[in-house]
Amino acid sequence: MMGNLFAGIPQPDPLSPGLSDAGTPGWAGPSLGGGDEMFDTLAAMAGARVERIVSTGQRSPPGFWYDQDWDEFVLLVSGAAVLDIAGHDSPRLLQPGDWVHLPAHTRHRVLWTPADRPTVWLAVHGAPVGAEAVRGEAGR
Repeated sequence: MMGNLFAGIPQPDPLSPGLSDAGTPGWAGPSLGGGDEMFDTLAAMAGARVERIVSTGQRSPPGFWYDQDWDEFVLLVSGAAVLDIAGHDSPRLLQPGDWVHLPAHTRHRVLWTPADRPTVWLAVHGAPVGAEAVRGEAGR
């Protein structure tokens, strides 16, 4: 199976009002897709799943933390994001090429993604050492 990581990604509308503030973390203006993040499974195999995530201005709701039963390796391919990881002194700005490994039950949240351009993440979900396999979409 083959594909292109950037196929089908929404693009900004240059005529959309308010995009001048879109580079500011915390800005919650218009979203490119006008809805939810995109989640596409690119490959699934025993013990692992590779997923493309496209964010267009989304962020975790206030007080919400991801707490997953599986390990996750995330590479930020394009765009930008601010990620908050429990136990770390401060949130981290992610730029293209930055990656993070989140062992199972590492609480984390997305504080910001820009709404003026898509943020593309490549996520590899894997069973924690000693576990059987990655299960479904639960915990997202």
